[in-house]
Order: sequence, then structure tokens, then C-alpha cells
Amino acid sequence: MNSTGQHHIFSVLVENKFGVLSRVAGLFSRRGFNIYSLAVSPTEDERFSRMTIVVDAADSPLEQVTKQLNKLIQVIKIAEIGPGEGVERELALVTVKAEPESRAQVTELAAIFDAKIIDVGFDAMTIQTTGTPEQLDAFTDLLRPYGILEFQRTGRVAMAKLVRQAPKLRSVKGKSA
Repeated sequence: MNSTGQHHIFSVLVENKFGVLSRVAGLFSRRGFNIYSLAVSPTEDERFSRMTIVVDAADSPLEQVTKQLNKLIQVIKIAEIGPGEGVERELALVTVKAEPESRAQVTELAAIFDAKIIDVGFDAMTIQTTGTPEQLDAFTDLLRPYGILEFQRTGRVAMAKLVRQAPKLRSVKGKSA
């Protein structure tokens, strides 16, 4: 997912109804934006789903899309997660050649990235890993010399970072907090 444009990550809370994904994706495609990553999942409330949409585009045209998204009845809330404002992760499954003479090296590389070997064949392994897009890029770059046979990434999921400062305690008259 390396690209030269500017990443924009949108977290869109929508009603969990038929056709909503198509309408939301259609707004981006009609404006000529390529969706680089799209993840949709239910939320803690089964009436709603959350879409994490990653696009590369200039700021001004995206403002128009955001306004139009807000007009869709099924869209409850839209938040753009700026650089450094959120936590984001992806899942990757990689099947890599692992001949007996290189299997220990592939296993060690997986351990360095906290990846898990989930399937082993005679001459290949399937590895599961999660992390930031940059971590997954680094992991796959290091596996490439061994021979990647199959590769699948889920796309990003992201949430805004939590507040890190405790609220200030107020003292009650005559008592300290």
C-alpha cells in the first residue's frame, strides 16, 4: 500500500442496512478517488457498522465528498483521523516458501515481528501478522527473498487515540481534592 499521495483515513459510522456500503463507496468513485483500503465491521451496537476508508487525495475535493456523505440518511457520523491522531492496524496472511534449510530463518523472522505461523506444509508456511501498514510492508519486504507464494492484507482499521490527560480535580470549598 505504498503510494505517493496524501493518505486520508475516514471512520464512518453508518446504519447496518443493505446498500449503505455501495452508496458510500459510490460517492468516492464518482469523484474519481481510488479507495486504497476499505474495512467494514459491526460495532458494539448491532444497529450500526463502522467503515474505515483510506483514500489518497487533495484536501479540498475531499471536503465536498464529506459534505455529501453527511447528507446520506444512513450515515450517522464521519471522522477523519489525521496523521498521529489515531491507532491503525492491518492483518496480513502470507504463504512463503520454507524449504527445510531456510525454515528456521523464516521462523526467526516471524518471531521478530510477533507473527504467528498458522499452517505448515512440506515446503511452505502460512504466517499471520498484525501491525501498522509500515510494519507489514517491512515484514513482507524481508520475506520476499524467500519467495512469497500467496499474500492477503485486510486493509486498515483505525480509531481515534484516547485522551491521555486526566481531568483536573477541583477542590471543594474547605476540602482539598
